[in-house]
Order: sequence, then structure tokens, then C-alpha cells
Amino acid sequence: MKSIAMLCGACLLGLNYGVSAQIRSISPGKDYPSKPVRLIATSSAGGPVDALARLVGAKLTEALGQTAIIDNRDGASGMIGCQLAARSAPDGYTLLVGSGSSLMSAPALKIKPPYDPFTDFSPVTLMVVNPQILLVPNTLPVNSVKELVEFAKSRPGQVSYGSGGVGAAPHLGAELLSAMAGITLVHVPYKGSAPALIDLLAGRLQFVFNTMQPSVITLVKSGRVKGLAVSSAQRSPAAPDIPTVAETYPGFENITWYGLFAPAKTPRDIIAKLNANVVKILREPETAQRLASQGAEPAPGTPEELRKFMRLESGRLKKIIAYAGLKSD
Repeated sequence: MKSIAMLCGACLLGLNYGVSAQIRSISPGKDYPSKPVRLIATSSAGGPVDALARLVGAKLTEALGQTAIIDNRDGASGMIGCQLAARSAPDGYTLLVGSGSSLMSAPALKIKPPYDPFTDFSPVTLMVVNPQILLVPNTLPVNSVKELVEFAKSRPGQVSYGSGGVGAAPHLGAELLSAMAGITLVHVPYKGSAPALIDLLAGRLQFVFNTMQPSVITLVKSGRVKGLAVSSAQRSPAAPDIPTVAETYPGFENITWYGLFAPAKTPRDIIAKLNANVVKILREPETAQRLASQGAEPAPGTPEELRKFMRLESGRLKKIIAYAGLKSD
């Protein structure tokens, strides 16, 4: 009787083990996604991050069979959106379309954001890299980087520029120019790049660095603003007639980049599924063409490649900040 009970117990144990093993073998991402996916964009509607999120989100909706909802969370140089994403459940239903500024600049400036870019996020893929364009009002009597620098030198402390916030790429670009050219500027931080551009058009600012996008290129072509230079090492295919800042100050380079992230500890198979779909989207000729019209270059890759790129960017930003003698405001 005892041996029968032991045998039954062993059978039950084996059955339970088999069921547990079967449960463990089921991939948590097998049925992913089964509901809408939220893409947090760290810019206001119409901003560069928003434009990228909507472009990729529309195609991701088709690829996944679930709606990709864009959630704009602007403010604090993108840190508000990053914090929200970092604190979300790691289930693949909340993703972050974040910029290098929102993720990397604050730590480089020794500001303590409420998240760590390396431990609070699971990289999915680098999406695009994008130069900035140096813009001045059409009423400002300058037509080149050299003339802008001469204008600023004749008015020390009187030339102001706007940016989307402390540590944002436009802020770093202006301060790098200030350091390399030996000029004193006044920084006016805004809650996003759009308000800074509005004040530039109104003549309340002397210049801004702004991410290249169709609306900005249209402003330049229409003559409402002047595009003096781009911040990349090479000229942009979207505006090949506009010189680089480096043509006046060799070594100048300050790009913007955007990546897709999930909260840390998101299952690897969900990350892999997202990576495969977004990489495919970014490599589609139609997507590449639309991005090129914005001055952006698709740069998809593996999660590991994005993490490595982030470490390189962290070092680059620290060098810019040290060179410009920047401190957090």
C-alpha cells in the first residue's frame, strides 16, 4: 500500500514537473502584442521625436496588428518622458522613442535624472542620426557662421540663442560654437524646440540650432529664416548647398540621434520581435526616403550595437561639455 502511494506521488510529481517545464517553454512574447502599444515621444506634437514616432508607429501598427499609440511627454529636456518609460511595466506595451539629449546629456552634465540610461532601459534599436541646422532670423544682418561670430563679438553678452532645454543637443551645439569661436552668448532654454523657433521667427532670438525636418527646411527655402550651417561633419543630402560649421571651425560636430527603448527587464523575445520589425521598417525604401527628406539617416541595428553606441556618445558628450566649460543650470 505504501509503495503504491509512493508510486502515485512520484507520478504526480512527474506530471507537475512536466506541466511546469511546458509552461516555462512557452515564450512570454509568443502572443505579443495582444493590445495596443504605447510609444512615448519625448517631444511635443510636431517635434522631431514626435515625427519619427508617428512615422514608425504607423508602420508598426500594420506589422504587429495592434495600434501603436503616440504619447507625447515633453518637458525637462525629455526627462519627463524618459522617467515615465523607465517606471512602466517591462511587458513591451510601453516603449520610448528617446533622443540622445533626453537620455545621455543630463548625466554627462552631472544632472541627476530620475533614471539611469544604461540600467533602467532595454535597448531595442538605434533609429536615426540627424544633423542640426543653425538658423537666424531673416532680419539679422549675417549670412554665414563667420559673420554671426563677428556679430556676436561686437556685442558681447547681448546675442541670445534658444534651445529645448539644458543639455539638449541644440544647447550643446551653441555652447561648443561659443567655446570654439571665443564668443559670449546668452542661453534661453524653452520647453521644447518649437517655442524657441517661434521666438526666432519673431526676432526675439538671434539664432537657434534646430533638428533638420521638413518644416524647418521649408522655412529656409521660403526665406523666412536663414540656414547658415549644419552641425554634422559632412554636408546634409537634404540641404547640400548649406555648409557645415566645421568648414569654418574644423572639428565641430554635434549630431542628434534617436533610439527605441523598452523598460529594463522586458523579455528578450519581445525585444527581439520589436527589433526585427522596426529594423525592417527603417530599411524600407519609402521610410528611408521620407527620413532623408528630413535630413535624417536611418541607422538600425541590434540592441547590443545601440548600447555600445550609447557608451561612445556618453564619452563624446562629456568631451563637448568639458571643452565648452559647461555646468548644469
